[in-house]
Amino acid sequence: MTYTKDSYKGRFVPKNPEKYIGNSGNIIYRSSYEAQFMKWCDVNTSILHWASEEIVVPYVSPVDGHIHRYFVDFFIEVKTTENKIKKYLIEVKPYKYTLPPEIPKRKTRGFISEVKQWGVNTAKWDAARKFAAAQNWEFMIITERDLGRYK
Repeated sequence: MTYTKDSYKGRFVPKNPEKYIGNSGNIIYRSSYEAQFMKWCDVNTSILHWASEEIVVPYVSPVDGHIHRYFVDFFIEVKTTENKIKKYLIEVKPYKYTLPPEIPKRKTRGFISEVKQWGVNTAKWDAARKFAAAQNWEFMIITERDLGRYK
């Protein structure tokens, strides 16, 4: 486990590797929220299959106008209470990053950076929503507020 200023990173070892789509020996989390969500996916009996950063969605960055690749945090396949299969693309983000930046009195470099990041994130999320809808899936953003129930 490697600790950084904002989060921690490491390898996740699933208890149920047969549920993982991809190489279950190389699952990387980039935050404690992602690690918590991975643990939930691994042990939740409603989750039939899951993957981390296996789905790539192209998007156009509003910063440079070029096409980039968005590796969506998670793909999950869920068996509903009605015995139907639903598929989701999931982005895990701290709640504060799901809101546009507040406009300060002085427009600092930090604020400009936050505006750029917000623009890139919303472009990614819009592309993921469209991609998911085309597959008859759903796109969701999950924050620490949602993860509280997964402990």
